[in-house]
Amino acid sequence: MQPTERRDRIMQQVRKNSKVEIDFLATELNVSPMTIRRDLDQLEEEGQVIRIHGGAVLPKPLITETPFLTKESRRIEQKRIIAQKALSYIKDGQTILLDSGTTTLELARLLRNRENVTVITNDIKIAAELVDSTLKVIVTGGELQNDVGALFGPQTHQLLKTIHVDLFFLGAHAIDLNAGVTSPTFEKSLVKQLMIQAADKTWLVADSSKINQKAFSKVCGLNELTGFITDEDIADNDRNILSETIDIL
Repeated sequence: MQPTERRDRIMQQVRKNSKVEIDFLATELNVSPMTIRRDLDQLEEEGQVIRIHGGAVLPKPLITETPFLTKESRRIEQKRIIAQKALSYIKDGQTILLDSGTTTLELARLLRNRENVTVITNDIKIAAELVDSTLKVIVTGGELQNDVGALFGPQTHQLLKTIHVDLFFLGAHAIDLNAGVTSPTFEKSLVKQLMIQAADKTWLVADSSKINQKAFSKVCGLNELTGFITDEDIADNDRNILSETIDIL
């Protein structure tokens, strides 16, 4: 069986079941698990599947999140304080990644007054905020998530796999001690995972209302992060429990 035919058979299975497992495909197509892994990697590069542990799933459209204009007005003071703290960790000459979101947007607004910093982002709102700055700004490219401003998809993945940065500031939909950082979709999680892999250090930046919340798809465990910058409204019990796993500022 030719590789293209085999990958067509794989896509038939994933469209039929929405999810496929490597071991099942290897048996079904009479090839090694390594061959299936290479096929799935190729299909992911083409944007046809999203790799997960042990297999792959169909890329689903990003579910509608809270629109940007709604999120922007929530807990604005806390987000500004978090951004101010995050700013103190950015040194001249560094290259940083800014995740999409309203907390990272506040950090971008503070960065407007800096000069010798390179910013890479998958958020068009952040890019627009820095248009009149003297910073070097790189936008990942990709498909636009309407009403949110985030970019995603194969073009986004391709750039993130080819870069290396000093710091990544990770936004979060939900944070839980056991579940870690989670997001609404596999696609959203994959972009964040690639950003984590590209960075020497990753700071989680999120207000305390995100704590003890869970979303559909796991991004990472808290122990994989450098630290968590949040606001002082965090409950003492939450602080004590989370601080056993991650440094909290």
